[in-house]
Amino acid sequence: MIKKSLFFKYILLLVLGLSFYSTHAASKEDGKALFKQYCAQCHNKNMKDKLTGPALGAVEERWEGREELLYSWIRNSQEVIASGDEYAVNLYNEYGKSVMNPFTFLEDDQIESILTYVNCMYDGSCDPKVLAAAAGGAAVGTGVAVEESSNNFLYIALFVILGLLALVLARITANLNYLSKVKEGNAPATRGTLADILTSKGVVGFLVFALIVFAGYTTINNAIDLNRQQTYAPDQPIKFSHAMHAGSQKIDCQYCHDGARRSKHSVIPAANTCMNCHKAIKKGSNYGTAELSKIYASVGYNPINDTYMKEETRMNNDSVKAVFTEWISSNFKADNGLAEEDELNDAGMRVVAEQLDGIVGSLTSDVKESLYGPIPWVRIHNLPDHVYFNHAQHVTVGKVECQECHGKVEEMEVVYQHSPLSMGWCINCHRKTDVKFAENEYYKAYENYHDQMRSGDRESVTVEDIGGLECQKCHY
Repeated sequence: MIKKSLFFKYILLLVLGLSFYSTHAASKEDGKALFKQYCAQCHNKNMKDKLTGPALGAVEERWEGREELLYSWIRNSQEVIASGDEYAVNLYNEYGKSVMNPFTFLEDDQIESILTYVNCMYDGSCDPKVLAAAAGGAAVGTGVAVEESSNNFLYIALFVILGLLALVLARITANLNYLSKVKEGNAPATRGTLADILTSKGVVGFLVFALIVFAGYTTINNAIDLNRQQTYAPDQPIKFSHAMHAGSQKIDCQYCHDGARRSKHSVIPAANTCMNCHKAIKKGSNYGTAELSKIYASVGYNPINDTYMKEETRMNNDSVKAVFTEWISSNFKADNGLAEEDELNDAGMRVVAEQLDGIVGSLTSDVKESLYGPIPWVRIHNLPDHVYFNHAQHVTVGKVECQECHGKVEEMEVVYQHSPLSMGWCINCHRKTDVKFAENEYYKAYENYHDQMRSGDRESVTVEDIGGLECQKCHY
């Protein structure tokens, strides 16, 4: 009994220590997932700067002594405002009376997890890689998806320590059993070795079971993460600034991505769309003529005489090279105060060579090192094949703004995947998004809902109410 009691005390202490760490680590990880799903659209991920809503860093200090009211605010801010709380009313007015989405379904422990994650991001106690990924800075222009940090190394270390302790305890137990048998006079000729313990049926069975659980967990986890690459920002063949076009120049998203309003796909704009403006605007504000030359070459446009090249000229690499050598040279001379008849200096020749190489590297064609061909844009957002998503249904019918899913693209120099695009993220949106009943003739069929809204029994109808959570809607 003493031996068993000692053994179980050791195990209990180990489990309690592991549970304490796991609970603390899980709290941060759960809070991170909840923050991304419910908060990241309106609150800055670095917790220090304002966005649509206030910076969340030190939020508990601002509500100190009124933690219950803070939890109520997170669940339904309008109820707290209606109660007349001075701080809540002032905060509501400060941010232009923007209505915060209600999250009445959040439990206390979920809110606590979110606040734990907010605090660790704010004070820097989270891993630096997580901070970089959440801030979006490390992802931009890297050409690869940012790998958010995890506690895998620590888990492995704890697992190794647990295994070693288990072996030690097993060895101690075996020795005590042997001594007990010696005392009783029925001990075997030799005491059991460590190899005997490791090859026993119990250990082998446990290892097989653990291997099956680990393999299943890994398979399911990888399947869930399929094509989910939040913050992915690949380098594109042409440096295109959305901040310049959609931000400074106020070009509407649907002017270039015109498929979003009328089809399943938003479509990558054809180079001819670019030419609508850049037949006149031949010099970019950020990169001069270097990036625009790639567009001109891709469509076979001669920017010197404002004409499109004939087919035989476009397919002749030397002819196209001569056109763009002259084009790049003349721009370099104009930028550096040289006369048109002057010879190019070494710097000018380097610029010509670099830009010609840039055109070749950015275009694809069956012809080796071609200066003519389509632009191989790199896809950023990519849902799995078993998922159906229709842009027109959301943009035209649902009146969903592009920024709700893609973030503030008008502020991005390099576009990255803003939202997780996970199933849970989509479902949550369907649960909280109100259907615009009055603006669509189709919804007249829902007579019961219209009657309930007229009588005041119902304030709104969400996408969930009209079948937005049915599996077949997205996985037919």
